[in-house]
Amino acid sequence: MRLKFIIISSFLLCISLALSIFFDKNWFVLFSIFLILTVMGYIDMFQEKQAIRRIYPLVGRLRYVFEELRPKMYQYFIESDIDGRPINRVDRSTIYQRSKKTLQTIPFGTQLDVYAEGYEWMCHSMAPKAFDTLNHNPRVVFGNKDCKQPYSASILNISAMSYGSLSDRAIEALNGGAKIGNFAHNTGEGSISNHHLKQGGDLIWQIGTGYFGCRNEDGTFNPELFAEKANLQNVKMIELKISQGAKPGHGGILPASKNTEEIARIRHLKPHTVVESPPFHSAFSTPLEMIQFIQQLRDLSGGKPVGFKLCIGHKSEFISICLAMIHLDIYPDFITVDGGEGGTGAAPQEFSNYIGAPMIDGLAFVHNILNGLDIRKYIKLIASGKITSGFHIARAIALGADTCNSARAMMMALGCIQALLCNTNRCPTGIATQDPKLTVGLVVDDKKVRVANYHEETIKSFVEMLGASGLDEAKNISRSHIYRRVYLNKMLTYEEIFPSVVLGSMLDGKIPEKYQTDFANANMHSWGIPS
Repeated sequence: MRLKFIIISSFLLCISLALSIFFDKNWFVLFSIFLILTVMGYIDMFQEKQAIRRIYPLVGRLRYVFEELRPKMYQYFIESDIDGRPINRVDRSTIYQRSKKTLQTIPFGTQLDVYAEGYEWMCHSMAPKAFDTLNHNPRVVFGNKDCKQPYSASILNISAMSYGSLSDRAIEALNGGAKIGNFAHNTGEGSISNHHLKQGGDLIWQIGTGYFGCRNEDGTFNPELFAEKANLQNVKMIELKISQGAKPGHGGILPASKNTEEIARIRHLKPHTVVESPPFHSAFSTPLEMIQFIQQLRDLSGGKPVGFKLCIGHKSEFISICLAMIHLDIYPDFITVDGGEGGTGAAPQEFSNYIGAPMIDGLAFVHNILNGLDIRKYIKLIASGKITSGFHIARAIALGADTCNSARAMMMALGCIQALLCNTNRCPTGIATQDPKLTVGLVVDDKKVRVANYHEETIKSFVEMLGASGLDEAKNISRSHIYRRVYLNKMLTYEEIFPSVVLGSMLDGKIPEKYQTDFANANMHSWGIPS
């Protein structure tokens, strides 16, 4: 192939040069083109990093062109409406249509295989409720006995996405949508920027292991900086991030290309450097210290609701946290349960695919433990993990959630096309990038309305599903309302798959057999399990 290239390129160069000299000056253009291609080919032949280009000069470059085009071609020309990952085209189309308030019905029946293993559905009633009699703005009050500033939240809010991972215009549009729709916007662990505050929407300030926005130079927690921001009027709740579904057990990652001067100033970092948050918190080292730190955050914030977010790993460690709560008589106002199925965060492949319990399993477990220890009354549960539709909200509430957070669906309401370039700074829609040539395409005044529309229409669909099931309040959804096909001829309710526990049934040492080993390994004085 290399010899063929040398012969052909030399021949074409000679012919084009002769033509340009003896016949027509315009042939010089052709010679220039062949010269450039020849130089590119020789560069390919002598470079040593890519074997394909070295063996197949010039032609080998097409491999990398096709590699770049593959995800786009697959999405638009090959995948079916229900095959796309991580979110299929049916769900993406629903989000787009709701955000634009266009046609929201589908023709000719479902495309889902209703007899396939894993198909899920919600029971309807012979006595459904009239939709116009239902509450179309269901809300939940966050704040337990130690909270001085309770917050009434929508049952669907924007999940954690930092300024840095998302563009300034994306952040502003999300917050503007939250303002219009009267729901909350989680800042992610990248601290609070002017873009979070400009539109005036409610904020849930997330504090991660890097303590961005409230850190000392050595990366440790700074109480004074925290109190300054936590007492902002827009900040309604504080969330301590223990782990996230995209990469549980791994700190956040911000590429150097996204760490601009502005973002570094907001986070108290050195600009244009790769930012990898520590995988663990330096402010505490045991479950007891963690609960005490939560109380410190609550006190510094003036008594605002404070909770923590985690993806379930070792079950004994979560039980350790619960035992610490009981011992200290201090309870977080909420717990956000994220899922190992990941989210918008960039993550190593192994962490995204193989670390952490999926949200459904984690949520069912957390609700059971809190109920069994009779401390659920103090703590609200937030489900965060691939929530895109009214059915997903209903399913999460059936498992024990009070409210839900959504990240990817909110991005799609902004215009995300699932290009899967979030970690490259080349997002073509101007959402997950800091490149001004790309962010210019995102118009805040238009996109914030779409975010609010998506929220409104999704809540509406959930409320109508509630009415179809004969229910008038979200709290009345039970695990028995959701069915899952486990074999062709066998369907089980979520109550059968994830059996509930009786309130207070785990007190006084009465531990169900399935949890006995986890309780035996729990230790509120240290993390981990006995070796």
